[in-house]
Amino acid sequence: MHLILDNGSSHTSKATRAWLKRHPRIVPHYTPKHASWLNQVEIFFSLLARAVLRHGDFSSRTDLLEKVSDFAIVHNKTACPFRWNYDGRPRQTGDEPVAAKEECHAR
Repeated sequence: MHLILDNGSSHTSKATRAWLKRHPRIVPHYTPKHASWLNQVEIFFSLLARAVLRHGDFSSRTDLLEKVSDFAIVHNKTACPFRWNYDGRPRQTGDEPVAAKEECHAR
């Protein structure tokens, strides 16, 4: 089993390294530091999880694969670059006003 991890301190701690040593079937692969393109991969899987997996009801493995494939096809047809706009302030939640999303992100 292969496990892809970023270089966050929790993934490289002594406790994590000891756990991985006790589980030799799990092979960790660490992403390069400052590999921002990987954030895009994380975003895709987050979208997939929220749209398909989190509350999904799958009658079979084939059904799951079809729903994941359908999501990927639609996403690939409608995908556009993310507009980064982080300004250092915490993300707004609840009743606070939230900036309008770009049209392509409304899924």
